[in-house]
Amino acid sequence: MKKLFFLPLALILLVSAVIIWFYVSVQPAGTNKTFKNFLIQKGASASQIGTNLQKTGFIKSALAFKIYVRSAGQESRILSGEYRLSNSMSLFQIVSQLTRGPLELWVTIPEGLRREEIAARFTTGLDRDVTFTNEFLQSSKGKEGTLFPDTYLFSKDASASSIVNKMTRTFDSKTSDLVAGADLTFNQRIVLASIIERETKTSAERPIVAGIMLNRIKAGMPLQVDATLQYAVANLKFKINNLKLLDKWWEPLLRDDLSIDSPFNTYKFTGLPPAPIASPGISSLTAAFNPTQTDHWYYIHDTSGVIHYARTLQEHNANVAKYLGK
Repeated sequence: MKKLFFLPLALILLVSAVIIWFYVSVQPAGTNKTFKNFLIQKGASASQIGTNLQKTGFIKSALAFKIYVRSAGQESRILSGEYRLSNSMSLFQIVSQLTRGPLELWVTIPEGLRREEIAARFTTGLDRDVTFTNEFLQSSKGKEGTLFPDTYLFSKDASASSIVNKMTRTFDSKTSDLVAGADLTFNQRIVLASIIERETKTSAERPIVAGIMLNRIKAGMPLQVDATLQYAVANLKFKINNLKLLDKWWEPLLRDDLSIDSPFNTYKFTGLPPAPIASPGISSLTAAFNPTQTDHWYYIHDTSGVIHYARTLQEHNANVAKYLGK
């Protein structure tokens, strides 16, 4: 009988200890009512967030935080971004603040987007409306290719001009050590980098494709790049449909598109187009400023995305027939 009595008593004591521990753990970590910034990185788990909250002195226990947000089903409601917290807040108050949404939000801009696509990303990421989109397009006019693709942290009410300025400053910082060389100007290298970004799939192939394009430019041959023609086609449609085109910027080309009278039609006109067609990443920028000297003049990607080079038109046509079945 004593053993049977001892087991429930031990269990009661254990449960009581856990309850007391949790009660103490959720109390404010301090008495300082000053609010400070707390940043949640993209992809951070409840465990990581709790650990950072404890390290920075906002809560007493990372474990108590993790247990509470998971048991209460709050984990998915905590978004990445920047918050204002005080260590005089209880754990419950801090979780309540985190689930209201951050003061600043992370927005990721991938490589290879034109500025209209970038405007759409920020409009959605910052939960803004078409007015912001138009302001972004106005502020970024003439800055295609210099809106550096990266992950940015901005307040929900950040102005379009401040975002554009931040992106161009980042671009200037990333390209400060790049030297144009004698054959192309700095701006022409940026144009080349933007084409490489849209035309290639891996960092390894980018310097070679850059070398192929330079070979064709020096020889007076047309670049014959689909991406530049896609840019030209979208520009024409944009004038007609305006912002309704935001999800259709890189449509497959039609045979009639080859005759479009645009300086971005590199099937019709030789040399580089007059401006970038998208925002290149650092890999494409490096390739454009440091191309590989090559005796190849042609390239295609097969249906699996693998690139194949050719020295002659005959080799190129054989590659097309072999890998694309055309």
